[in-house]
Amino acid sequence: MKTRARLPRLVATGATLALALSLSACGDGNGGASGDDGKIHVLVYGDATNKVEKKIVDTFNKTSDVKVVLDTIPGADYQQKLQTIINTPQAPDVFFNWGGGSIKPFVKADLLLPLDDFIKKNPELENKFLPSVFNNAVVDGKPYGIPMRGTQPVLLFHNKKVLKDAGVQPPKTWDELLDAVGKLKDKGVTPIALGGGDVWPTQMWFQYLYDRIAGPGLFEKAVGGDKSAWESADSKKALGMIRDLVDSGAFGKNYDSVKYTNGGSVQLVAAGKAGFELMGSWYYSQQLTDHPEFAETGLGYTAFPAVEGGKGDAANVAGNTNNYYSVMKKTKHPEAVAEFLKLMYSDDFVKSQLDIGNLTTTTNTDGFIDGSATPEYSRFQYDLVADAPSFQLSWDQAYPQKASSDMHKAIQQFFNGQLDADGFIKAMQALPTE
Repeated sequence: MKTRARLPRLVATGATLALALSLSACGDGNGGASGDDGKIHVLVYGDATNKVEKKIVDTFNKTSDVKVVLDTIPGADYQQKLQTIINTPQAPDVFFNWGGGSIKPFVKADLLLPLDDFIKKNPELENKFLPSVFNNAVVDGKPYGIPMRGTQPVLLFHNKKVLKDAGVQPPKTWDELLDAVGKLKDKGVTPIALGGGDVWPTQMWFQYLYDRIAGPGLFEKAVGGDKSAWESADSKKALGMIRDLVDSGAFGKNYDSVKYTNGGSVQLVAAGKAGFELMGSWYYSQQLTDHPEFAETGLGYTAFPAVEGGKGDAANVAGNTNNYYSVMKKTKHPEAVAEFLKLMYSDDFVKSQLDIGNLTTTTNTDGFIDGSATPEYSRFQYDLVADAPSFQLSWDQAYPQKASSDMHKAIQQFFNGQLDADGFIKAMQALPTE
Protein backbone atom coordinates (compact mmCIF):
# COMPACT_ATOMS: atom_id res chain seq x y z
CA MET A 1 0.00 0.00 0.00
CA LYS A 2 2.85 2.35 0.77
CA THR A 3 4.22 2.22 -2.77
CA ARG A 4 0.80 2.56 -4.35
CA ALA A 5 0.01 5.62 -2.27
CA ARG A 6 3.21 7.47 -3.06
CA LEU A 7 4.35 6.72 -6.58
CA PRO A 8 1.51 8.34 -8.57
CA ARG A 9 2.08 11.57 -6.66
CA LEU A 10 5.83 11.51 -7.29
CA VAL A 11 5.56 10.86 -11.00
CA ALA A 12 2.88 13.49 -11.38
CA THR A 13 5.06 16.16 -9.81
CA GLY A 14 7.78 15.93 -12.39
CA ALA A 15 10.13 13.43 -10.77
CA THR A 16 10.57 11.95 -14.24
CA LEU A 17 11.58 13.57 -17.49
CA ALA A 18 9.45 16.30 -19.06
CA LEU A 19 7.01 15.32 -21.79
CA ALA A 20 8.43 15.53 -25.27
CA LEU A 21 7.01 14.54 -28.61
CA SER A 22 10.05 14.30 -30.83
CA LEU A 23 11.95 11.39 -29.32
CA SER A 24 12.79 8.34 -31.39
CA ALA A 25 10.78 5.16 -31.11
CA CYS A 26 11.42 2.51 -28.49
CA GLY A 27 12.85 -0.59 -30.01
CA ASP A 28 11.90 -2.89 -27.15
CA GLY A 29 8.20 -3.17 -28.01
CA ASN A 30 7.07 -2.29 -24.48
CA GLY A 31 3.94 -0.28 -23.88
CA GLY A 32 2.06 -0.58 -27.15
CA ALA A 33 1.51 -2.37 -30.41
CA SER A 34 3.51 -1.87 -33.56
CA GLY A 35 0.84 -1.06 -36.14
CA ASP A 36 -2.67 -2.55 -36.11
CA ASP A 37 -2.75 -6.12 -34.82
CA GLY A 38 -6.54 -6.21 -34.64
CA LYS A 39 -6.55 -5.41 -30.92
CA ILE A 40 -6.87 -2.40 -28.65
CA HIS A 41 -3.73 -1.75 -26.63
CA VAL A 42 -4.41 0.01 -23.32
CA LEU A 43 -1.34 1.38 -21.55
CA VAL A 44 -1.50 1.91 -17.78
CA TYR A 45 0.74 2.96 -14.93
CA GLY A 46 2.07 -0.24 -13.38
CA ASP A 47 1.10 -0.65 -9.72
CA ALA A 48 -1.22 -2.56 -7.41
CA THR A 49 -4.30 -1.04 -9.03
CA ASN A 50 -3.60 -3.04 -12.17
CA LYS A 51 -5.53 -5.99 -10.75
CA VAL A 52 -8.76 -4.02 -11.19
CA GLU A 53 -7.77 -2.95 -14.70
CA LYS A 54 -7.00 -6.57 -15.62
CA LYS A 55 -10.39 -7.63 -14.29
CA ILE A 56 -12.18 -4.98 -16.38
CA VAL A 57 -10.24 -6.02 -19.48
CA ASP A 58 -11.22 -9.65 -18.93
CA THR A 59 -14.86 -8.59 -18.59
CA PHE A 60 -14.72 -6.64 -21.84
CA ASN A 61 -12.98 -9.41 -23.76
CA LYS A 62 -15.69 -11.94 -22.90
CA THR A 63 -18.17 -10.21 -25.20
CA SER A 64 -16.10 -8.13 -27.65
CA ASP A 65 -14.83 -9.32 -31.01
CA VAL A 66 -12.03 -6.74 -30.79
CA LYS A 67 -9.92 -7.70 -27.79
CA VAL A 68 -8.16 -5.40 -25.36
CA VAL A 69 -4.53 -6.01 -24.40
CA LEU A 70 -3.42 -4.38 -21.14
CA ASP A 71 0.16 -3.11 -21.28
CA THR A 72 1.81 -1.87 -18.08
CA ILE A 73 4.90 0.21 -17.43
CA PRO A 74 6.33 0.35 -13.89
CA GLY A 75 5.33 3.60 -12.22
CA ALA A 76 8.78 5.13 -11.92
CA ASP A 77 9.34 4.70 -15.67
CA TYR A 78 5.86 5.55 -16.89
CA GLN A 79 6.27 9.14 -18.09
CA GLN A 80 9.64 8.51 -19.69
CA LYS A 81 8.40 5.46 -21.59
CA LEU A 82 5.17 7.18 -22.61
CA GLN A 83 6.94 10.18 -24.07
CA THR A 84 9.26 7.86 -25.97
CA ILE A 85 6.50 5.92 -27.73
CA ILE A 86 3.61 8.41 -27.95
CA ASN A 87 4.43 9.60 -31.48
CA THR A 88 5.59 6.26 -32.88
CA PRO A 89 4.00 3.05 -34.20
CA GLN A 90 4.45 1.58 -30.70
CA ALA A 91 1.94 4.06 -29.26
CA PRO A 92 -1.08 2.47 -27.53
CA ASP A 93 -4.70 3.04 -28.53
CA VAL A 94 -5.63 4.21 -25.04
CA PHE A 95 -3.35 5.43 -22.26
CA PHE A 96 -3.38 6.42 -18.58
CA ASN A 97 -2.65 10.04 -17.64
CA TRP A 98 -3.36 12.80 -15.10
CA GLY A 99 -5.39 15.10 -17.35
CA GLY A 100 -4.58 18.81 -17.31
CA GLY A 101 -1.06 19.71 -18.34
CA SER A 102 -0.07 16.08 -18.75
CA ILE A 103 -2.03 15.81 -22.02
CA LYS A 104 -1.90 19.37 -23.36
CA PRO A 105 1.29 18.75 -25.40
CA PHE A 106 -0.35 15.72 -27.01
CA VAL A 107 -3.46 17.72 -27.87
CA LYS A 108 -1.31 20.46 -29.36
CA ALA A 109 0.54 17.86 -31.45
CA ASP A 110 -2.84 16.58 -32.74
CA LEU A 111 -2.22 13.07 -31.39
CA LEU A 112 -5.38 12.67 -29.32
CA LEU A 113 -8.95 11.95 -30.34
CA PRO A 114 -11.53 14.43 -29.02
CA LEU A 115 -14.28 12.43 -27.35
CA ASP A 116 -17.19 14.60 -28.53
CA ASP A 117 -18.50 11.97 -30.93
CA PHE A 118 -18.27 9.22 -28.32
CA ILE A 119 -20.27 11.38 -25.91
CA LYS A 120 -22.88 12.35 -28.52
CA LYS A 121 -23.58 8.66 -29.11
CA ASN A 122 -23.41 7.85 -25.39
CA PRO A 123 -23.94 10.90 -23.11
CA GLU A 124 -23.27 8.71 -20.07
CA LEU A 125 -19.57 8.86 -20.88
CA GLU A 126 -19.81 12.38 -19.47
CA ASN A 127 -22.84 12.55 -17.21
CA LYS A 128 -21.96 9.40 -15.24
CA PHE A 129 -18.99 11.28 -13.74
CA LEU A 130 -18.83 14.17 -11.30
CA PRO A 131 -18.49 17.35 -13.41
CA SER A 132 -15.68 18.84 -11.31
CA VAL A 133 -13.59 15.76 -12.11
CA PHE A 134 -14.59 15.17 -15.73
CA ASN A 135 -13.75 18.76 -16.66
CA ASN A 136 -10.08 18.41 -15.75
CA ALA A 137 -9.51 16.40 -18.91
CA VAL A 138 -11.13 19.07 -21.07
CA VAL A 139 -8.59 20.96 -23.17
CA ASP A 140 -9.54 23.96 -25.32
CA GLY A 141 -13.20 23.20 -24.73
CA LYS A 142 -13.03 19.58 -25.88
CA PRO A 143 -13.03 16.41 -23.72
CA TYR A 144 -9.95 14.21 -24.05
CA GLY A 145 -10.23 11.85 -21.09
CA ILE A 146 -12.55 9.52 -19.18
CA PRO A 147 -11.92 9.13 -15.39
CA MET A 148 -10.61 5.65 -14.63
CA ARG A 149 -9.31 5.31 -11.04
CA GLY A 150 -10.03 7.35 -7.90
CA THR A 151 -10.08 10.92 -6.69
CA GLN A 152 -7.47 12.35 -4.31
CA PRO A 153 -8.59 15.66 -2.80
CA VAL A 154 -6.18 17.42 -0.45
CA LEU A 155 -7.48 17.49 3.14
CA LEU A 156 -6.31 19.03 6.41
CA PHE A 157 -5.46 16.11 8.71
CA HIS A 158 -4.88 16.38 12.44
CA ASN A 159 -3.92 14.52 15.60
CA LYS A 160 -7.10 14.49 17.71
CA LYS A 161 -5.29 14.24 21.06
CA VAL A 162 -2.82 17.02 20.29
CA LEU A 163 -5.65 19.38 19.34
CA LYS A 164 -7.70 18.43 22.40
CA ASP A 165 -4.76 18.97 24.77
CA ALA A 166 -4.24 22.44 23.29
CA GLY A 167 -7.92 23.32 23.48
CA VAL A 168 -8.17 23.50 19.70
CA GLN A 169 -11.00 22.50 17.38
CA PRO A 170 -10.45 21.58 13.70
CA PRO A 171 -10.49 25.04 12.05
CA LYS A 172 -13.31 26.03 9.73
CA THR A 173 -11.85 29.48 8.97
CA TRP A 174 -8.39 30.91 8.36
CA ASP A 175 -8.60 32.94 11.56
CA GLU A 176 -9.37 29.78 13.52
CA LEU A 177 -6.32 28.12 11.96
CA LEU A 178 -4.10 31.04 13.00
CA ASP A 179 -5.52 30.85 16.52
CA ALA A 180 -4.78 27.11 16.59
CA VAL A 181 -1.20 27.77 15.47
CA GLY A 182 -0.67 30.05 18.45
CA LYS A 183 -2.15 27.61 20.97
CA LEU A 184 -0.15 24.67 19.61
CA LYS A 185 3.07 26.68 19.77
CA ASP A 186 2.29 27.50 23.40
CA LYS A 187 2.11 23.75 24.04
CA GLY A 188 5.53 23.23 22.49
CA VAL A 189 4.11 21.42 19.47
CA THR A 190 4.92 22.17 15.84
CA PRO A 191 1.54 23.42 14.64
CA ILE A 192 1.74 22.10 11.08
CA ALA A 193 3.93 19.25 9.82
CA LEU A 194 5.36 19.88 6.35
CA GLY A 195 7.50 17.66 4.15
CA GLY A 196 9.24 20.69 2.67
CA GLY A 197 12.14 18.56 1.49
CA ASP A 198 9.82 17.15 -1.18
CA VAL A 199 8.53 20.65 -2.16
CA TRP A 200 5.24 19.41 -3.66
CA PRO A 201 3.57 19.32 -0.22
CA THR A 202 4.45 23.01 0.17
CA GLN A 203 2.69 23.71 -3.11
CA MET A 204 -0.61 22.55 -1.58
CA TRP A 205 -0.71 25.63 0.66
CA PHE A 206 -0.32 27.91 -2.34
CA GLN A 207 -3.01 26.28 -4.45
CA TYR A 208 -5.60 26.34 -1.67
CA LEU A 209 -4.92 29.91 -0.53
CA TYR A 210 -4.97 31.21 -4.08
CA ASP A 211 -8.29 29.48 -4.66
CA ARG A 212 -9.84 30.73 -1.39
CA ILE A 213 -8.75 34.32 -2.00
CA ALA A 214 -9.15 34.70 -5.77
CA GLY A 215 -11.46 31.85 -6.72
CA PRO A 216 -10.53 29.39 -9.48
CA GLY A 217 -10.45 32.07 -12.18
CA LEU A 218 -6.99 33.43 -11.36
CA PHE A 219 -5.23 30.11 -11.79
CA GLU A 220 -7.31 29.24 -14.84
CA LYS A 221 -6.10 32.45 -16.47
CA ALA A 222 -2.51 31.82 -15.47
CA VAL A 223 -2.34 28.26 -16.75
CA GLY A 224 -4.14 29.43 -19.90
CA GLY A 225 -1.27 31.80 -20.65
CA ASP A 226 -2.43 35.07 -19.07
CA LYS A 227 0.71 35.94 -17.13
CA SER A 228 -0.81 39.11 -15.69
CA ALA A 229 -2.88 36.95 -13.31
CA TRP A 230 0.20 36.38 -11.15
CA GLU A 231 0.69 40.10 -10.51
CA SER A 232 -2.93 40.75 -9.52
CA ALA A 233 -3.93 42.12 -6.13
CA ASP A 234 -5.41 38.75 -5.16
CA SER A 235 -2.14 37.00 -5.99
CA LYS A 236 -0.18 39.42 -3.83
CA LYS A 237 -2.69 39.00 -1.01
CA ALA A 238 -2.30 35.21 -1.10
CA LEU A 239 1.48 35.53 -1.02
CA GLY A 240 1.25 37.89 1.93
CA MET A 241 -0.88 35.42 3.89
CA ILE A 242 1.55 32.58 3.12
CA ARG A 243 4.46 34.76 4.25
CA ASP A 244 2.65 35.61 7.50
CA LEU A 245 1.87 31.96 8.17
CA VAL A 246 5.49 30.88 7.66
CA ASP A 247 6.85 33.77 9.72
CA SER A 248 4.48 32.92 12.57
CA GLY A 249 6.36 29.65 13.05
CA ALA A 250 3.41 27.54 11.92
CA PHE A 251 5.74 25.01 10.25
CA GLY A 252 8.60 25.17 12.71
CA LYS A 253 12.13 25.87 11.55
CA ASN A 254 13.28 22.56 10.06
CA TYR A 255 10.51 21.79 7.57
CA ASP A 256 12.90 21.73 4.60
CA SER A 257 14.81 18.85 6.19
CA VAL A 258 11.60 16.84 6.62
CA LYS A 259 10.07 14.71 3.87
CA TYR A 260 6.70 13.09 3.38
CA THR A 261 8.17 10.47 1.07
CA ASN A 262 10.31 8.85 3.76
CA GLY A 263 7.54 9.04 6.36
CA GLY A 264 9.09 11.93 8.28
CA SER A 265 6.12 14.30 8.36
CA VAL A 266 3.74 11.37 8.82
CA GLN A 267 5.67 10.35 11.93
CA LEU A 268 5.53 13.86 13.39
CA VAL A 269 1.73 13.86 13.39
CA ALA A 270 1.38 10.25 14.57
CA ALA A 271 3.84 10.82 17.44
CA GLY A 272 2.05 13.95 18.63
CA LYS A 273 4.91 16.27 17.71
CA ALA A 274 2.75 18.17 15.21
CA GLY A 275 -0.92 19.08 15.16
CA PHE A 276 -1.85 19.27 11.47
CA GLU A 277 -0.69 18.17 8.03
CA LEU A 278 -2.14 19.24 4.68
CA MET A 279 -1.98 16.25 2.37
CA GLY A 280 -3.79 14.27 -0.31
CA SER A 281 -6.44 11.79 0.73
CA TRP A 282 -3.92 8.94 0.39
CA TYR A 283 -2.58 10.18 3.75
CA TYR A 284 -5.12 8.02 5.58
CA SER A 285 -3.75 4.89 3.92
CA GLN A 286 -0.21 6.02 4.66
CA GLN A 287 -0.92 6.47 8.37
CA LEU A 288 -2.76 3.15 8.39
CA THR A 289 0.33 1.48 6.93
CA ASP A 290 2.93 3.24 9.09
CA HIS A 291 0.96 3.84 12.30
CA PRO A 292 -2.19 1.66 12.23
CA GLU A 293 -3.33 2.25 15.80
CA PHE A 294 -3.07 6.02 15.43
CA ALA A 295 -4.86 5.94 12.06
CA GLU A 296 -7.78 4.02 13.50
CA THR A 297 -8.27 6.04 16.69
CA GLY A 298 -6.32 9.30 16.65
CA LEU A 299 -6.36 10.67 13.09
CA GLY A 300 -8.88 13.35 12.19
CA TYR A 301 -9.55 15.21 8.96
CA THR A 302 -11.42 18.22 7.67
CA ALA A 303 -11.69 20.45 4.62
CA PHE A 304 -9.33 23.37 4.05
CA PRO A 305 -10.52 26.44 5.99
CA ALA A 306 -12.57 29.25 4.48
CA VAL A 307 -10.97 32.68 4.07
CA GLU A 308 -13.20 35.54 5.16
CA GLY A 309 -13.77 38.02 2.33
CA GLY A 310 -12.24 35.70 -0.24
CA LYS A 311 -13.76 35.25 -3.68
CA GLY A 312 -13.31 31.49 -3.64
CA ASP A 313 -16.12 29.25 -2.45
CA ALA A 314 -15.22 27.46 0.79
CA ALA A 315 -16.56 24.27 -0.80
CA ASN A 316 -13.91 24.33 -3.54
CA VAL A 317 -11.29 21.60 -3.36
CA ALA A 318 -7.83 21.10 -4.79
CA GLY A 319 -5.71 18.03 -5.43
CA ASN A 320 -5.57 15.17 -7.90
CA THR A 321 -8.99 14.92 -9.49
CA ASN A 322 -8.49 11.44 -10.91
CA ASN A 323 -6.54 9.57 -13.53
CA TYR A 324 -7.87 9.39 -17.06
CA TYR A 325 -7.93 7.25 -20.17
CA SER A 326 -7.21 9.24 -23.33
CA VAL A 327 -7.57 7.88 -26.85
CA MET A 328 -5.01 8.16 -29.61
CA LYS A 329 -6.32 9.57 -32.89
CA LYS A 330 -4.52 6.78 -34.76
CA THR A 331 -6.60 3.96 -33.23
CA LYS A 332 -8.15 1.63 -35.80
CA HIS A 333 -10.97 0.59 -33.47
CA PRO A 334 -12.71 3.71 -32.13
CA GLU A 335 -16.09 1.97 -31.78
CA ALA A 336 -14.60 -0.79 -29.63
CA VAL A 337 -12.67 1.78 -27.59
CA ALA A 338 -15.93 3.64 -26.89
CA GLU A 339 -17.50 0.39 -25.67
CA PHE A 340 -14.51 -0.30 -23.44
CA LEU A 341 -14.70 3.16 -21.85
CA LYS A 342 -18.31 2.48 -20.82
CA LEU A 343 -16.98 0.04 -18.24
CA MET A 344 -15.34 2.91 -16.34
CA TYR A 345 -18.70 3.74 -14.76
CA SER A 346 -20.03 0.19 -14.37
CA ASP A 347 -21.08 -1.14 -10.97
CA ASP A 348 -18.41 -3.84 -11.13
CA PHE A 349 -15.70 -1.23 -11.76
CA VAL A 350 -16.85 0.96 -8.87
CA LYS A 351 -17.04 -1.91 -6.38
CA SER A 352 -13.66 -3.27 -7.44
CA GLN A 353 -11.96 0.12 -7.00
CA LEU A 354 -13.56 0.70 -3.60
CA ASP A 355 -12.34 -2.75 -2.53
CA ILE A 356 -8.73 -1.60 -2.96
CA GLY A 357 -9.28 1.83 -1.40
CA ASN A 358 -9.79 3.96 -4.51
CA LEU A 359 -12.71 6.38 -4.35
CA THR A 360 -14.24 6.49 -7.81
CA THR A 361 -15.83 9.68 -9.14
CA THR A 362 -18.87 8.18 -10.83
CA THR A 363 -22.40 9.24 -9.94
CA ASN A 364 -23.19 5.66 -8.89
CA THR A 365 -20.30 5.50 -6.40
CA ASP A 366 -22.61 6.86 -3.72
CA GLY A 367 -24.59 3.62 -3.61
CA PHE A 368 -21.56 1.49 -2.77
CA ILE A 369 -19.75 3.60 -0.16
CA ASP A 370 -21.50 2.14 2.89
CA GLY A 371 -20.14 -1.29 1.98
CA SER A 372 -16.56 -0.09 1.49
CA ALA A 373 -13.66 -0.78 3.85
CA THR A 374 -13.69 2.82 5.20
CA PRO A 375 -17.27 4.07 4.77
CA GLU A 376 -17.04 7.19 6.97
CA TYR A 377 -13.83 8.43 5.37
CA SER A 378 -14.98 7.52 1.86
CA ARG A 379 -18.30 9.30 2.44
CA PHE A 380 -16.56 12.47 3.63
CA GLN A 381 -14.36 12.55 0.53
CA TYR A 382 -17.13 11.73 -1.90
CA ASP A 383 -19.49 14.40 -0.54
CA LEU A 384 -16.66 16.93 -0.55
CA VAL A 385 -15.88 16.28 -4.22
CA ALA A 386 -19.51 15.89 -5.29
CA ASP A 387 -20.46 19.24 -3.73
CA ALA A 388 -17.39 21.13 -4.93
CA PRO A 389 -18.16 23.99 -7.33
CA SER A 390 -14.54 23.70 -8.46
CA PHE A 391 -11.86 21.03 -8.14
CA GLN A 392 -8.53 22.67 -8.85
CA LEU A 393 -5.97 20.30 -10.30
CA SER A 394 -2.62 20.41 -8.52
CA TRP A 395 -0.53 23.18 -10.05
CA ASP A 396 2.28 20.88 -11.12
CA GLN A 397 -0.21 18.71 -12.99
CA ALA A 398 -2.20 21.55 -14.53
CA TYR A 399 0.97 23.04 -15.99
CA PRO A 400 3.01 21.07 -18.55
CA GLN A 401 5.49 18.68 -16.94
CA LYS A 402 8.44 20.74 -18.17
CA ALA A 403 7.32 23.58 -15.87
CA SER A 404 7.42 21.52 -12.67
CA SER A 405 11.06 21.97 -11.71
CA ASP A 406 11.06 25.77 -12.00
CA MET A 407 7.67 25.98 -10.28
CA HIS A 408 8.85 23.93 -7.33
CA LYS A 409 12.02 26.01 -7.07
CA ALA A 410 10.01 29.26 -6.94
CA ILE A 411 7.63 27.84 -4.32
CA GLN A 412 10.46 26.62 -2.10
CA GLN A 413 12.46 29.83 -2.40
CA PHE A 414 9.48 32.05 -1.58
CA PHE A 415 8.57 29.88 1.39
CA ASN A 416 12.14 30.10 2.68
CA GLY A 417 12.38 33.85 2.17
CA GLN A 418 14.90 33.57 -0.65
CA LEU A 419 12.42 35.18 -3.05
CA ASP A 420 10.14 38.09 -2.27
CA ALA A 421 6.65 38.39 -3.73
CA ASP A 422 7.87 40.15 -6.87
CA GLY A 423 10.50 37.47 -7.44
CA PHE A 424 7.93 34.70 -7.06
CA ILE A 425 5.54 36.43 -9.45
CA LYS A 426 8.25 36.82 -12.08
CA ALA A 427 9.24 33.15 -11.71
CA MET A 428 5.65 32.02 -12.20
CA GLN A 429 5.20 34.32 -15.18
CA ALA A 430 8.23 32.68 -16.79
CA LEU A 431 6.73 29.19 -16.68
CA PRO A 432 5.77 27.63 -20.03
CA THR A 433 2.04 27.01 -20.41
CA GLU A 434 2.23 24.85 -23.55
